Amino acid sequence: MEKENKHFYRQMLAIAIPVSLQSLLTSFLNTLDTIMISSLGDASIAGVGLANQVFFLFTLICFGIHTGSAVLFSQYWGIKNTHKVQEVNQMSLILSTVVSVVFMFLGVLFPYEILHIFTKDPLVIQAGGDYLRVAALSYVFTAWSFAMTNALRTTGSPKVPLIATICSFVTNAVFNYVFIFGKFGAPALGVVGAAVATLIARVVEVSVLFGVVFSYSGPIRLPIGRYWHHISKGLWMNYWITTYPVIINETFWALGQVFYNAAYAMVGTQATAAIQVAVAVQNLSFILVRGIGSSCSIMLGNRVGRNEVEQAQKEAKRFVTISLVVGVVIGGIQSLTPHWTLLMFAHLSPEVFLIGQQLLQIMGVIFVFKTLNSIILVGILRGGGDTQYGMKLEMACVWLIGVPLALLAAAVWHFPVQLVVICAGAEELCKAFIGLRRVFSGKWIHRLVEA
Repeated sequence: MEKENKHFYRQMLAIAIPVSLQSLLTSFLNTLDTIMISSLGDASIAGVGLANQVFFLFTLICFGIHTGSAVLFSQYWGIKNTHKVQEVNQMSLILSTVVSVVFMFLGVLFPYEILHIFTKDPLVIQAGGDYLRVAALSYVFTAWSFAMTNALRTTGSPKVPLIATICSFVTNAVFNYVFIFGKFGAPALGVVGAAVATLIARVVEVSVLFGVVFSYSGPIRLPIGRYWHHISKGLWMNYWITTYPVIINETFWALGQVFYNAAYAMVGTQATAAIQVAVAVQNLSFILVRGIGSSCSIMLGNRVGRNEVEQAQKEAKRFVTISLVVGVVIGGIQSLTPHWTLLMFAHLSPEVFLIGQQLLQIMGVIFVFKTLNSIILVGILRGGGDTQYGMKLEMACVWLIGVPLALLAAAVWHFPVQLVVICAGAEELCKAFIGLRRVFSGKWIHRLVEA
């Protein structure tokens, strides 16, 4: 038993640590980009922020594609069916490439028209359009990076994407400095320089990933020509049935976040500012949870693929316990130390600082349920192939409970933002209760593959 426990935790950490570090680097790079671009003025940072809404939508669709792929990846890899693993990787690459090409052409051909949807400020439209026209060229490389990262993680090589992200991080930071400000003889390109740096960094990242894949005889290595060879209709159908609920789930979840932000904005400017700061802190707190969720999905997918139902159920319950412990510890720290956490935001007004402290205390409690739900929905249900139930649960709780309560609290009852956040958090409580029942019922286990 002790040996089994050690193997479980060793396997979990082998996936969770690289994924968490990769998420940390990505979050830090986004912060660094914001700091550098902010020196160019309000119009530049607003323009780049709005232009990146296109990137956000694109990555959301890609995330749905690759998360659905990961379900099949992990189950096929569980039975060591390398041929099917390669075919799933092909489908993932093909679909994400098609999506990226569509978004790339929209960004390159209509950058200013797209920005005009979000704002009427000509300076913001100019800055955002200039950035988007160049940054859109990186979308294809981003899609390939996501696909290969997903394939490598689920087939037991999570360190390779971490190394690629480190290379991308260093490249982006250096070329941001060079091209935004015109250093070492380069022209000062401003926001266009930031887009150029992003493009170069993505090319470097993809080069590292493909370089590693083609330099060893791993499970996803294929001759270039075979990436486009015929895939059976049956596998395409299985892939689509597994993937489409995740894409719908992620899309409507994101729309829900838009409505939550609209509700917070109804309360006032200070409330909106405090929410943005509190969410930024919570996103950093959530990095470890993402890593554990990836471990959970991959490990349970392997078990289900091998038809080890009893062991999968046992490990699912163990992940539930782990999520509760992690949620209580991190959420407790967040609730007990809001003053110290907010000190890193040096320029907050006293009013925003006070509201931010109160929000972090409330969100620390909600964090326990958010952590549990992340492990249940992204880890257990998706790992077990139960993507349709996960979609229905997420959409029902967000759109029938969270969003209506938040809008009523802000627009009708005129609650302060602290109570609006509590009303929005009701979705997490309901989701956790229903999700736990699903996990303990064992109905989440769907074997989608054959040996």
